Amino acid sequence: MPMTGDSTSSRPAEALHRPSQSPIRRAVTVLVGRDAVTSPGGAGAAGMAGNEEPGALVRLRLVLLSFLMLFVELALIRWLGANIVYLSYYSNFVLLGSFLGIGIGFLRARSRVNLFPLAPVALALLVLFVLRFPVQISHTSGKQLIFFGALKTTGLPTWLMLPVIFLAVAAVMAMIGEGVARTFVRFKPLEAYRLDILGSIVGIATFSALSFFNAKPLAWGIITAVALLAAYGRRIGLIPFAALASLAGLLTAQSLTSHDLWSPYYRITVGADTPAHTIPIMVNGIPHQAITRAAKRPPIFYRPYTQAPGNPLNNVLVVGAGTGNDVAGALRMGAKHVDAVEIDPMIYKLGRKLNGDQPYQDPRVSVHINDGRAFLSQTEKKYDLILFALPDSLTLVAGQSSLRLESYLFTLQAMQAARTHLVPGTGVFAMYNYYRTDWLKDRLANTLEAAYDHPPCINTVGLNRQQLSVLTISANPAAVHCVRTWHAPASVRPPATDDHPFIYLASNTIPSFYLVTLALILLASVLLVRAFSGPVRKARGFADLFFMGAAFMLLETKSIVQFALLFGTTWFVNALVFGGVLLAVLAAVETSRRVVIRRPRLLYAGLLAALAVAWIVPQSSLLSLGLAPRFVAAVLIAFAPIFLANLVFTQRFRDVGDSTVAFAANLLGAMVGGVIEYVSLITGYRALLIIVAGLYGLAFLTGRRHLRTPEIAAAEPALTPSVASPAAT
Repeated sequence: MPMTGDSTSSRPAEALHRPSQSPIRRAVTVLVGRDAVTSPGGAGAAGMAGNEEPGALVRLRLVLLSFLMLFVELALIRWLGANIVYLSYYSNFVLLGSFLGIGIGFLRARSRVNLFPLAPVALALLVLFVLRFPVQISHTSGKQLIFFGALKTTGLPTWLMLPVIFLAVAAVMAMIGEGVARTFVRFKPLEAYRLDILGSIVGIATFSALSFFNAKPLAWGIITAVALLAAYGRRIGLIPFAALASLAGLLTAQSLTSHDLWSPYYRITVGADTPAHTIPIMVNGIPHQAITRAAKRPPIFYRPYTQAPGNPLNNVLVVGAGTGNDVAGALRMGAKHVDAVEIDPMIYKLGRKLNGDQPYQDPRVSVHINDGRAFLSQTEKKYDLILFALPDSLTLVAGQSSLRLESYLFTLQAMQAARTHLVPGTGVFAMYNYYRTDWLKDRLANTLEAAYDHPPCINTVGLNRQQLSVLTISANPAAVHCVRTWHAPASVRPPATDDHPFIYLASNTIPSFYLVTLALILLASVLLVRAFSGPVRKARGFADLFFMGAAFMLLETKSIVQFALLFGTTWFVNALVFGGVLLAVLAAVETSRRVVIRRPRLLYAGLLAALAVAWIVPQSSLLSLGLAPRFVAAVLIAFAPIFLANLVFTQRFRDVGDSTVAFAANLLGAMVGGVIEYVSLITGYRALLIIVAGLYGLAFLTGRRHLRTPEIAAAEPALTPSVASPAAT
């Protein structure tokens, strides 16, 4: 007897979906999870179709997923860079892969097949691959850019490792991003964005706290696994659960079976004491330091002292104090007081524990865990000797194209700042390193000549790449007895500057290997977006949001760089800036939730004015301010454009018809902005503001039809964008 409409409506809802009870569907549900296959409209389609407001649990879920997304992104940047040493010099490589993946995930928000349950599998496979093929590289010194590396090569070649990592990161973040998007779509656009930002703030706060406590990967793995378990709940299948257990197990094994220490900057490996009574220290798989007794160090390390026999050494400053070798050397040569500046707290602790001379226990030593340039800008003390002792960090500031931790220590302005801190008449400045190539050594010597108006003394020992060079100079040439004076060759690179601090870059150009890599990234991005998220035409209506994403990425980079110069390249400053950016975004969201800007064009005008102020005010003028006024001025100059840029974005985003596609366009624009960032290698960082203004100009032009007053918008019929068919998987 055929069922009537009444009998159908009386049946349980799940009985209406009989195909879901097939053996194949049941097997998929058990192995992968209940959310592995969804209706064509996607998990959030029902929520969008009705008028029901998502409850507190759904809000909490979006905050949790957004936390997870940012936390995993930060953990991957940190952990992959520690195990794949190439990534120490391609720090935004993982960031670009993350943006691509998250963008793809948001474009897939309504796809039939839900990839979010497979995120633990992809993440576990990525971790397993990296642990199976860790990479240490030999010293690489190209004609365009200098890298400092290890003594031998292990692991897969660059041309294979980098593409695999990029694609794997994109896959992991696409799956997690899809999980976020399927919840994101259930809210009104601004509310979803607000919850996403709240989760991101919790994510960066949690990761920063772990950095403060020098947490090992075990902690990152546990937090990720717990967050994923909470997100899946009872819906998790056997395969994702097994993958989460494997992920936690792999990171636990790495943390417990090795003696590696994790600082906020490095994975640190302490070697065994050698017959020569030196203790090698490696960071991220690269030889970094060797703890040696002061009495056993070669005479060249004491050349700054022997060349200035009349120096009273009442106060000595050692930048790059590390494990204490140079601090012990200064004490051995009669220093009455030493200020030891070291950026990495874990390396300092190793020196305090393992250095046989115990320099850090000496009452004549004051330790400052800080960036060297920041210390110089914050102290008014005068020194008889300032020593830059092997301050090469072997890593980049997180997320930046080529800004290393020590980049601002070797600019012309930094050398001039050091000169102002020398005791008049007798103060001496010295720096030494294994410079690997003549052009770098000559460039630094030329920088000193420009800062002191005469050439420095130069002393070298060793051959070729293992040649150690010491450069010594004083404002008073008679204060230093030169055995050999540096003479400029026929061609020498000009000094690096605070605006263009790329000391290791031979010329103002983008190195060819960067160009090839970035071109492949863009090509892969186009192919991946088309293959896994369906036709891109559904995002064409959000071209203005794409340009906003690219512009904001550059604006954020400029802010991070500015704060790094003004307050140091420490992880803490970096975390504060990222947190500040998110708070500025949240403030813009809350403003747009309560206030409708009746003249949207005025926001663009205000943003342009804020960018003009940031362009006009030179950074050097802020460096001359005290710490408190410098902070206030820096916040106003850096965060006013960020706040206004987000007002532009949120006023536009609040009325979009398809929030996930719009957000995806913005994220993919951010990825392109990360590629454009490399232009700073040619122009310097200040010129990024011009590019930012141009991109927001393109956003204005492509989004003009959306710049309507509320009265006009209310009079026009609502436009509902067509939803493309789910992508084939």
